[in-house]
Amino acid sequence: MDARVRPLRIPPEMAIYAEKHEIFDLVQTLVKHVMVDKPEDPIQYLINVLKRDSVDVPRIIVIGPPASGKRTIATKLCENTQAIHITLSNILKGNTDLTRAAQQYQERKQEIPKDLWIQLIQQRLSNTDCLRRGWLLEDIPRTQADALRLQEAGITPDHVVLLEAPDVVLIERSSGKRIDPVTGDVYHVTFKWPQSADIAQRLETPRTVLPVDVIAKKIQRYRTEAHALKFTYQNCLKTINADQPHLDVFAQALNYILSRRRSASPFTPRILLFGPPGSGKSLQAKLIAQKYGIVNICCSELLKAVSADEHHMGELIKPYLESEQQVPSSIVLPILTERLSRIDCTTRGWVLHGFPHDVDQAEKLHESNFIPNRVFFLELTDDIAVERVMLRGVDPMTGEWYHSLYKPAPSPEVQARLWFNPRQSEAQLLKRVKEYWCNAVGLQAFYPQAVCINTDQDPHTVFESLESRLVGRLPKVLPNREIY
Repeated sequence: MDARVRPLRIPPEMAIYAEKHEIFDLVQTLVKHVMVDKPEDPIQYLINVLKRDSVDVPRIIVIGPPASGKRTIATKLCENTQAIHITLSNILKGNTDLTRAAQQYQERKQEIPKDLWIQLIQQRLSNTDCLRRGWLLEDIPRTQADALRLQEAGITPDHVVLLEAPDVVLIERSSGKRIDPVTGDVYHVTFKWPQSADIAQRLETPRTVLPVDVIAKKIQRYRTEAHALKFTYQNCLKTINADQPHLDVFAQALNYILSRRRSASPFTPRILLFGPPGSGKSLQAKLIAQKYGIVNICCSELLKAVSADEHHMGELIKPYLESEQQVPSSIVLPILTERLSRIDCTTRGWVLHGFPHDVDQAEKLHESNFIPNRVFFLELTDDIAVERVMLRGVDPMTGEWYHSLYKPAPSPEVQARLWFNPRQSEAQLLKRVKEYWCNAVGLQAFYPQAVCINTDQDPHTVFESLESRLVGRLPKVLPNREIY
């Protein structure tokens, strides 16, 4: 092959494989690790990283004022993500030179130096369990200076959860805390009282419960640093109102942890639009293509263009189009796959509507390695679908479409020359709508990640719904874990 000749076709398998296995993200993550850790032997270092169970492991920080529920939320997040729960107290339980040095400071009732704390955290996070499963730092860091020291040491989180609540709520929570001396579980006289009478009888007030004025001072001390911490982690920060049931707080935190930050990796949209007649597939495909520069492929328009050519495929298609019969898949698929294989579709992406019509066609498209990464079902009731199509006409001079109710012709002259398809009878439309819904159930099962959108609203509102799911990355899925 002449290297100077630009290829007209790129195999679709390349992009599908790269996206499926997140090759671009993997390379990006590996480069970040190398730049942060600066190993002596980068090649061997990368080999060791790739040998881990997962390269993209959780790196989470949970911070907030006293009594905001950090321990409860951090514990449940670790249960669901398998991340290692790191606190200031369990860091000191090791038996290393650094931990022994820190313990000596504690025995002398002296404050542990900040640099020693950073070394202790760095040492703990470098252990095999944290490298393989990820980590969650609870109440670390507490100041902006500590956060900057962590960054200098290469400790950067992917997600920071900041719990917030009014001071009066925090004081009430702190003063009402009770602990089970048998299990160590924490309860509260107002917010979380045990259901078991035996547990309730043995609850004790923990020694850490402080007078109200002391709690207020600790909260105020936190507030003085909170703004600077928010600024430091502004690009990965999620603030959650902790003045609500802890299960609701946890659900919001977990949803954020599972969300994926926008990737700088190449992304080629491959979009499928389904919907009954009148649902607006053509309009939405046009809007998507115009804004994002991807190729708009309407299967029926593609077949009409091919039938206009005087070659073999055009002659095969003409009889079906003239009699308004569905063109067989054996004819449509080669034409469609050839169009999707062209360089513009491969590099810019595509939005396809009008095919597939049923599961059999969807399977054939999948077997041809044209696999969509976004699928939308535009839903509409039957009566509105009929109304939209029956009252729709085209201006033969401009090609502009108008609708008697939603987009009237601008003048009587235009209204007079509008052309309404005489073959679009109500009976025919209802038949097409019925056929669509018969196939839609199977297609939705074939594309389980598909999103259903109500199109009985303003077209630009529908476009915003499509767009929000088009540009955002799909959430992570944790294997063998129950998501609350």
